[in-house]
Amino acid sequence: MKTTKIILLGVMAVFLGSCVDYLDPYPNGDRSRDDIWEYQDMVQGLVGQCYDNMPRNYNDNEGAYFDCISDNAVRTSTTDQLRQMALGVLTTGQDPFRTYWDRNYKSINLVNMFLENNKGFNTRFIVVARWDSLVRYRLQGEAFALRAWFQWDLLQKFGGRGMDGKMLGFPIVTKPLDFTQEVNLARNSYDECVKQILADCDSAYKYLPIAHRDFLVPVDDRTYAGSRYWGRMDGITTRAIKALVYLTWASPRFNPGNDISRWDSAAVNAKKVIDFKLKVDGVVSKGFSPSDQVNWFNPNFPGIIWSSRYNDKNDAMERMFYPGGFQGNGTMGATQELVDAFPMKNGYPITDPRSGYDPQNPYKNRDPRFYTIIFHNSAQAKKNNTGAVMYTFENWEGGGKDAAGASSKNSRTNYHIKKMVFMGLNWSDASINRQPHSKFFIRWAHMVLTFAEAANQVVGPTDNAKYGLSAKEAIKYLRTRKNYDGGSGFSSDPYLDEVAAAGKTTFDAFIKNERRIETCFEGMRFYDLQRWTTTLAEMNKEVHGAGVIKNEDGSFTYDLQREVEKRDFKSAYLPVPYDEMLRMSNLVQNEGWDAWK
Repeated sequence: MKTTKIILLGVMAVFLGSCVDYLDPYPNGDRSRDDIWEYQDMVQGLVGQCYDNMPRNYNDNEGAYFDCISDNAVRTSTTDQLRQMALGVLTTGQDPFRTYWDRNYKSINLVNMFLENNKGFNTRFIVVARWDSLVRYRLQGEAFALRAWFQWDLLQKFGGRGMDGKMLGFPIVTKPLDFTQEVNLARNSYDECVKQILADCDSAYKYLPIAHRDFLVPVDDRTYAGSRYWGRMDGITTRAIKALVYLTWASPRFNPGNDISRWDSAAVNAKKVIDFKLKVDGVVSKGFSPSDQVNWFNPNFPGIIWSSRYNDKNDAMERMFYPGGFQGNGTMGATQELVDAFPMKNGYPITDPRSGYDPQNPYKNRDPRFYTIIFHNSAQAKKNNTGAVMYTFENWEGGGKDAAGASSKNSRTNYHIKKMVFMGLNWSDASINRQPHSKFFIRWAHMVLTFAEAANQVVGPTDNAKYGLSAKEAIKYLRTRKNYDGGSGFSSDPYLDEVAAAGKTTFDAFIKNERRIETCFEGMRFYDLQRWTTTLAEMNKEVHGAGVIKNEDGSFTYDLQREVEKRDFKSAYLPVPYDEMLRMSNLVQNEGWDAWK
């Protein structure tokens, strides 16, 4: 019989300190599990450690690299695990997702220890009763919210149709596991997992403040409440998580009967987050404006709903995105498909004759967002986007230093990536300016896109009576917002008016393209393709790059149909870790992973 013993990961080890120096000592390996309850700092550590278990940047297989198994990007390394998956040849010894299964269950077990029999909630943390209550309620709410978050991550990564033909999620575990006993878990149904996550979000909401903001609490309470807890779970984050869960649950792959109430719930919860940002953060504190550009280097950027802790003075994104010629590693590149998704500066897609697109001058007069996200042939990396030219990209064959194949540190598509790159960094400077980097798990734009997609399914593009906001109005926030470099968005947008007037189906395709542009390299595209499609054929397509020839007169000839990879997914789902399948006979593997069962 296949069984496993699951050890107490994280709790009995010596933990590294948190980046936040208040109320976060973690459980110590010198004390037993029973001893934890004698030390309030260790009880808090059960919750606090979960934040340190989360990624702090996009430079991993669930961040930017994850786009390389979508039609957005291609990994430069031909032996990379994600590339092997995209080509349908991933072996059981190459699993790039195993670590996330462990991380999520480790974290779930920590908060389950806190929640069991209200042990955490009944712990005395502070002598003053009022402040003790603030801490107890916050930690209880955080525990439920963190469990919801890690469960949601499990559902996204490992949920899918099992080999038994049923739509399955993950094994729901809401009690601390007994580490002296053998464990043989079974996956719950997909719907059961959704309902558990939603229930935990609602439980969390009962205990948490709506947000961690100083203006929401009395001055005397700000040691134990308020903005010093920015970056921890709060009430509005639980509404955002619910919106994301409902959006996926409403999508075609997971909602074959098109239960419209799921779309409605996604819209309702996203609208709650939108309203909070507009009417509270944007009015009371005046810290948020929907027209502001995203600041990837500010861990306190007001457009954040929920983000990781940060890595200070970090250059990981710059190293991974820049080519070898500019001291980077060129680990991935954008596809031609993504480049073609960007419209022209007049808002029309490049396939529309009114756009003015010229395939032999393909980077001229494009949507301003394009220039803040993609480095193309002849693009210049300017200091702080306006100063001296630090680097000019040369992607032509037969001499271009950044051309595909010219170096193992060059993108294979002849496109490099600018998004999340700090343009004030130059490794040649006497004093290198490295900025903080973190991962914005949920931000303003994500909620706007969620609302637009869901509301359009319920009432179409232009109806604003039901929610007080229409799908078209929501998307307009993004189209008119400043781009990542601070430039202006669309001041007039006749194409938005046109597609909205064309009806639900046309506007749905438009929203999906906007979502692609907004979320590229954030590790979301694969999940979007998965939930929108119902067959593997829709995912198994070629991805292309640009062929560039430099002519004698210095002009360029472009071949924008150069195939780089042919995707050959055997499954629309990620695999349940193979060693877990070997150890637990009750687990059912996702379809298409025959060698992993």
